[in-house]
Formats: sequence, structure tokens, C-alpha cells
Amino acid sequence: MSIAPFTIPFSKVDVDDLRQRLDHIRWPDTAATPAWEDGTDRHFLKGFCSYWKDEFDWQQQVEMLNSLPHFRFTENGLGIHFLHVRGKGPHPVPLVLTHGWPGSFLEMLCILPLLTDPATHGGDAADAFDVVIPSLPGFGYSDRPASDDMNVFRVAEIWVELMSALGYSRFAAQGGDIGAGVSTALGLRYPDKILGVHLNYIPGSYKPFVEPGKEPNAAEKEYLATAARWYEEEGAYAHLHRTRPQTAAYALNDSPAGLAAWLLEKFRVWSDCGGDLLSYFTRDQLLTNVTLYWMTQSIGSSMRMYRANGKAPLQFGREDFVRPPVALARFPKEILQVPRSWIERGYNLQRWTEMPRGGHFAAMEQPQLLAEDVRAFFRELRS
Repeated sequence: MSIAPFTIPFSKVDVDDLRQRLDHIRWPDTAATPAWEDGTDRHFLKGFCSYWKDEFDWQQQVEMLNSLPHFRFTENGLGIHFLHVRGKGPHPVPLVLTHGWPGSFLEMLCILPLLTDPATHGGDAADAFDVVIPSLPGFGYSDRPASDDMNVFRVAEIWVELMSALGYSRFAAQGGDIGAGVSTALGLRYPDKILGVHLNYIPGSYKPFVEPGKEPNAAEKEYLATAARWYEEEGAYAHLHRTRPQTAAYALNDSPAGLAAWLLEKFRVWSDCGGDLLSYFTRDQLLTNVTLYWMTQSIGSSMRMYRANGKAPLQFGREDFVRPPVALARFPKEILQVPRSWIERGYNLQRWTEMPRGGHFAAMEQPQLLAEDVRAFFRELRS
């Protein structure tokens, strides 16, 4: 077990190769349907790829990222990339932020200074955190797992080992998407090490224990029906990730246009952008994330985590309960709105915040709102 400083690499050869591929895209035809109705809009993607080829500066992004403190944690031969930024306050609380798909550690960069240095951003220095932002195994600059069992429970185990190696015997957890699953697994399996769990999403596989013969209430039944409809209409990507990720990986790892189309559609549909992606995110924000997937060739391994999680869903038994205090920040454009009663069956829910705006990528979309809620929740737990 070891920790070493890490510098994000830059390769001009890889940038030149990317630009050459972007210059020779074979564009498919389109059907006579409204824009985005049957997938990523061709007109939008052409403009996006043109900017990617001619104007986007990956070297500048790498230099910016390398101004932050990056490290690699190696455990049993598996290397995990992470950021570790110390808080500026009297007693910073250690906090691990876990991202999801189709994002990366980059999602957390906007919220990072709001948590480590709240006094400089309109908050109280007493609310500062020591923030650790790992890249999930198989994502970005973390190693790709050799086996197909890297599920949220295994990641939670690695996070505990990482935080222990950093000197944190007890810490806070926050996450959305896959990160919500990891944070849930931390609270479920390691309650003595977790100060509290803050979520902005309830994992899709979560199913609490329901006594035999006892029916879900009306709100829960409506949610279960809504979720089933959503997975029927919008869940094809997840089904493919869980069942045949390798087949799609050949195309997405080889075609930058295909990779961008696969990732950007989700940012548009799952965020609170109102259908206008570039009015909500900058091209450089989106392209830095897409280019990270491209340069690290991690799209295939990132999708395989769905397969691993599908084999180990968060389906609670009679004794399963997330015992540390839990908070949920509920953003209005989140994929699914889980009723409070369904959550309380499996989580020790102590805080519930209805957010005025924002969607699935909360730390990136509404960092100020999310940071304020995280600070308020853990303020009561610091002692």
C-alpha cells in the first residue's frame, strides 16, 4: 500500500491523432425527426467536433489540472488516482466525494474550493473540509480492474483503505450517480468509520426490505411504476453497459465522434439545461471530460462497472440499514424523484432539501447550492 504524487501526462502525439480522426469522421444519415428525438443531434455534434478539432486546447486543460494536488494510491496492485486538498479552517472534516458516469473527478472541481475554503466563498471557515476526490477504478487515471467484480461495495472498501492511509479513521461521504452507490455502501458496510452520508441521488438499484405481505404505499407504487417507464424509455444505455459493454467499447474507444455523442446526450437529458446544452455548460467543460475519457481510453472499463454493479445491486435484506446520519439534496431535474418514505425504509434520513434548480450533475451544475447543503448537514455532526 503506497501513496505517491501524480502528474497528469500530456502527449502531443495523442492530440495529433485525435485531430486526424476528427478530420475524417464518417457522418451517418439522419431520419426526418425533430432534433435530439432519436439521439444526439448531428448538427450539434458536427459543430462540437469542429470546435474540438480546431479550437479546444487539451494542453491548457492539463496544465490547469496539474495546478491541483494529484496523487496515486496503490493497493493490491490497483492504482487509484485522487485529488487531496486540505481545508482552510480550524478543524476541517475529511470528506470523500465520489463521481459517477458519464462524469469523472472533473465534476467536483467547481465545488472543491467551496468546501475546502468556505470563508473565501461567502461561508464560515469552521465549515471547512479536507476533500479527497478519487477517480473510480476504470475511470480516468485510475487503473482498470483486472476482474469484473469492481462494484460499489469493493470501491467502498478501497475508499476506506485510502482514507486510512491518509490518516483519516473516520470521515464523511458525498456522491451522486455511482458515487451515491459507493457512499451508500460506505454507510452500510462501515458505519463506525462514516460520520455521515450526503447524497444528491438515490442509486437506481436500491430496493429496501419490505416485510412479506406488506404493500408499498401509494407514493411508492407510483414511483416504482415511473421508474419502470423511465428504464423502458431511457435506460437502453444502462442495459447495454450491464450486458454487452465490450461490444460498444470497440466503437466508442475508436471514434471520438461516437464517444462524444454517447456522453453528451446524457449531459443534455439529465441536466437542468432545458434542452440547450451549451447555454448551461461551456464547450471546454464538456470537452475536458470527453477528452479525459478519450486520452485514458477508459470508456470500456467505465461501462463495465455497470455490469459489476448489476451483479451486486443495493437490494437490502431485513438487517440492512444505512445507520450513519444521511442527507438528501433533491434537485428538480434529477432522473427519478424517489419518495421520502421509500428512502427512509433503508436510510437514517436526517435532512431533506428541495433544491430550486439543478439536475443529475449537481456538483457541476449547482456547486453553490450543493456546497451550502453539505456544509449545513455536517455542521451538526462535526463534534
